[in-house]
Amino acid sequence: MRARGKALALGSAVAVATLFAGIPAYADNGNNFYEIETKYIFGFTEGSGIGLEGEKEFSPETVINFGKRDGRYAVSETKFEYEFTPNQYIQIELGPLVSYYDIRNVTGLDDMNAVKWNGFFAELRYLLFDRGTNQPLAVTLSAEPEWHAFDETSGAHVVNYGLEMKVNADLELMANRLYLGANTLYEPETTRADLGGWDQESTLGQSLALAYRVRPDVTIGAEAWYLRHYDGIFFNSFTGDAVYVGPTLYVQLSNKAFMTAAWNTQIAGHEAGVGTLDLADFSRHRAKVKFAFEF
Repeated sequence: MRARGKALALGSAVAVATLFAGIPAYADNGNNFYEIETKYIFGFTEGSGIGLEGEKEFSPETVINFGKRDGRYAVSETKFEYEFTPNQYIQIELGPLVSYYDIRNVTGLDDMNAVKWNGFFAELRYLLFDRGTNQPLAVTLSAEPEWHAFDETSGAHVVNYGLEMKVNADLELMANRLYLGANTLYEPETTRADLGGWDQESTLGQSLALAYRVRPDVTIGAEAWYLRHYDGIFFNSFTGDAVYVGPTLYVQLSNKAFMTAAWNTQIAGHEAGVGTLDLADFSRHRAKVKFAFEF
């Protein structure tokens, strides 16, 4: 796993270097730092931005979870998002979900190597209040219902319904240059295996992120997440928690295209009754890559 991790890190570094090589240079002039939409500049943490009225966007977004307590584990989920902003306060996203499972010799999970169409999602974002001349804080509320045909962790056939609800906030610390972002997350889920009963669970989370624009088209940063998992949708029985930290990157590729990437590593936490780190409810590492095209 360590060799595999080093290879992935090296490949990511090469890809990022290649990407930067193809980006035109900008003079270091403060006037070049135009206003930026903050939704995607914080990695897994989402900013408050909802885009311009009438704007439409298509984007594949992939989240990959790596590593359990033993064996080989790499599971990804890709959202093929269609996003549009009907007015200045509301943004809507929807699209199908596709998952890839690469699982071998992981305790409690069946071996699997497969790509599966895995369901559908939709998201509604409402801009509660926007940033103004004397108001550097902006807040957006979001609700994202999902339906899955296969378990997100194991790949087993299930019927799963979830509702991810967030408060997305960001604060402009330095005009058009430095931003502080924060998310509060609550996600209840209910799942039924083949011919089985319904099992309920919930996740509670809080994040904090910093993003700094080193160039008008390049933003780098770091984020931290604290996640708690429970059996039951109202925090009935605590099963484990995790602390993730990692770097983030946002690159404006053109006026109508951008990419964002993030890598998080679980550095603390515990699984109830087991010990350090929670590798049952969460993975050891997670990564996110998104490309978006506006039209």
